[in-house]
Amino acid sequence: MRDHSEGPQGQGSSSSPEDDKQPGGIPPVIPETEGGTDVAIWTGRATNRVQWLMAGAGAACLALGIELAVDSAWTSGLAPLVMAVVGCVAAGLLMLYGTIAFVHVAVRVDTESLEVRCGHIGVPRTRILLSQVVDADFAPRVTPRQWGGWGYRWRPEKGTAVVVRRGEGFVLRLGDGHTFTVTVDDAESAVRVIRARLALAAGRKASA
Repeated sequence: MRDHSEGPQGQGSSSSPEDDKQPGGIPPVIPETEGGTDVAIWTGRATNRVQWLMAGAGAACLALGIELAVDSAWTSGLAPLVMAVVGCVAAGLLMLYGTIAFVHVAVRVDTESLEVRCGHIGVPRTRILLSQVVDADFAPRVTPRQWGGWGYRWRPEKGTAVVVRRGEGFVLRLGDGHTFTVTVDDAESAVRVIRARLALAAGRKASA
């Protein structure tokens, strides 16, 4: 995933020289502007195709539950049959939702906020105002083990994360002391754009 920063006519934003770098070795990006207003937008996403295998397993559990309910010939009583059917259907639906909802993530950064949409229907959805962000850091390797699994995760000592695959991502440091981590392709570009937004906002506040 490349840096898809766009100007008012779809023109790419210009980058600063290589030797002018921000903390962490990431060079800043100067967003495209029009009349002194930042109009650039960055988008990125990450996909985990392996989770489709789990979705297949969920569909199999759901089908088994339906098969038991329709064609079961159990003779040991109704209660065990109902428990088996409910268990298979519930497990299948849970697995299907967990995989389809988090098989990919889409990130959008504009002049005011960062938005994260999960899955094919964009739910769950998180929107964070850049005015609430202190800084952004590149995370070269984010793993489900660090967060206790895939999906939308929360840990009191680490903050919140959206993890759809192993690999690169970025970490937002928020003004309330919490962090928000997202796995996304070309995360370094996202960090550059977010830092540029923050620097631009700080400059405007200082000149006001």
